[in-house]
Amino acid sequence: MGIFEKKEKTPAQTVVEDVCKIKKDEKVLIIANPETSYISQELYKASIAAGAKPVLAYQPKKTSGDFCEESIVGAIKSEPDVIFSISEIKLGKDEKAIQTPYVMEDGTKYDNTFDWLLNGKKTIRAVWTPGLTEDMFNRTVNIDYKKLGENCAKLCKKFENAESVHVTAPGGTDITIGLKGRKGMVDDGDFSKPGTGGNIPAGETFISPAVGTSEGIIVYDGSMTFSDGDAILETPITCRVEKGFITDISGGDEAKRLLKDITQAEKDSIKMEDSGKLPKGQGAIYSKNARNIGELGIGLNPAANITGNMLEDEKAFRTCHFAVGENYDGDAPALIHFDGVVREPTIIIKYTDGTEATVLENGDLRI
Repeated sequence: MGIFEKKEKTPAQTVVEDVCKIKKDEKVLIIANPETSYISQELYKASIAAGAKPVLAYQPKKTSGDFCEESIVGAIKSEPDVIFSISEIKLGKDEKAIQTPYVMEDGTKYDNTFDWLLNGKKTIRAVWTPGLTEDMFNRTVNIDYKKLGENCAKLCKKFENAESVHVTAPGGTDITIGLKGRKGMVDDGDFSKPGTGGNIPAGETFISPAVGTSEGIIVYDGSMTFSDGDAILETPITCRVEKGFITDISGGDEAKRLLKDITQAEKDSIKMEDSGKLPKGQGAIYSKNARNIGELGIGLNPAANITGNMLEDEKAFRTCHFAVGENYDGDAPALIHFDGVVREPTIIIKYTDGTEATVLENGDLRI
């Protein structure tokens, strides 16, 4: 390497220095599983090099239905400046916060300490990476974050004053979702201010449908999240949606797998109320929302591909994804949030003044 050549940063250095902009003496909590040891240790070393004070804590890997270890929740409650959740599958649910949610002055409830500190109090910065692999880390992190941020912001602005959005795709998707009162959100790789956070790899703009407004057909033909992991779909999954909730699921074995997981989440919600793990009356709400359409997201990371790992798949260009279950606005709590990818969509936003804007056309970005 020549004397004037600049050495490329490692992905961990990029996350620490550019994405989170970690400073000297900041407290950093890294939560990992044994399966994610390499990436978590790379982030630990990069944090040390930045002059921060990192702590690395391990817990057994958790599925979407498991509880986070109490000691880990205790570490989160210490309110470090930055939290990295480097999970093989999920961080885990917060048992005590589900029983007694945090309530903000405006009435917003948070059933997870992590979410409360990030989105409620806005005292932490955070990165969460469910399913991140070394290969994905190496391929998708060192991108042009300035360009990504511009695309995320432009697309997010398109959702301002939106009444609804109509999504169609060659695979058969044809659905309209209401957006009144909803705001777009971004995962743009700039997690440098308290109250900001998102995935690594970053790269999507997303929004929660108004509860009860989604109508039509979603045909998942890319990949899908299930309770025990993600997979590229061999056979498309067709979901009929009425008044915001899935009423029918058809397809092959993968459709049966999704239906089984949703049904299990419905049953578990009732059981959790019966056992006191959910407040009285919440079991039915969580159960109903297991069929809710909780998110529409649009992938914007140029280095991401559909690989069968949703953390990357949902960021891929020329795709959108719809989540089944919990949303991001706090008014549709559920035990699950299963993302599913739709290929080559056309997305048309309708505004309150009657005008329209096409933001994706056959997968091509139009912003």
